[in-house]
Amino acid sequence: MEHAGAFIRQHRLFCFYTLLVLLVVLVAIFAPFLAPQDPLEGNMKNVLQTPSAEHLLGTDKLGRDTLSRIICGTQVSLSMTICLVVLLAVVGLVVGILSGYFGGWVEMALMRLADMMLAFPGVVLAIAIAGILGGSIVNTILALLVVGWAKYARLVRSLVIKLRHNDFILAAQVNGTRTRDILWRHVLPNILPMVVITGAMDIGTMMMEIAGLSFLGFGAQPPTPEWGLMLNEGRQYIQTAPWLMMYPGLAIFIVVAIFNLWGDSLRDVLDPRQK
Repeated sequence: MEHAGAFIRQHRLFCFYTLLVLLVVLVAIFAPFLAPQDPLEGNMKNVLQTPSAEHLLGTDKLGRDTLSRIICGTQVSLSMTICLVVLLAVVGLVVGILSGYFGGWVEMALMRLADMMLAFPGVVLAIAIAGILGGSIVNTILALLVVGWAKYARLVRSLVIKLRHNDFILAAQVNGTRTRDILWRHVLPNILPMVVITGAMDIGTMMMEIAGLSFLGFGAQPPTPEWGLMLNEGRQYIQTAPWLMMYPGLAIFIVVAIFNLWGDSLRDVLDPRQK
């Protein structure tokens, strides 16, 4: 308890932002129970109703409750983002470790591929890939995965190259430790904190990119309650029903800000030298 109290006193901002992140996660997990109405059920009698006691954030063009769709959109947007960030980290780890530890032609081939991916404007390439694959949640994640893995691979490669010539790695090689065990026991634990920090700081960015692709029609498809798609559906009613864009946009802003601040504070906790 004393250690926990000292940690909280030392990292008050991190603890505060962690509570906010947990709140967002809990909303996402229990979204079907928190939503006051069915987010997919329309009622043409309630089309484009202004915010009221019955519909706190109004209704959309099909009479669906906006608040319910935003709450359920937390589950959709956050699950897509977490899935994407985990895949980016895993692919980046595998490619970065292989290229950084083995070097030679393996490093040359993988890093040239990474350079090719980094040479293209990320959002433009993601739009092109999503357009070819077709609009869907899975294709959105695949498109952003193809675009984003190179940054993680570059980061992991540089970390592994620094570790590769350390005494404890050389001692393990001399003692005949298998390469798989060296990578699992010595290399991975030393580079994982930086990868976690990078992934945490990317959650907000990836959420924005997912919402952007959905807004352009390349992501989630109707009637999925996804924030970017809700912005797209509400833009044609910006003058007559501004709440259709105001509240989903506010949800994106708040959640992205929370995760960005949490990522920064997590970096300060795990890597104080970066302060």
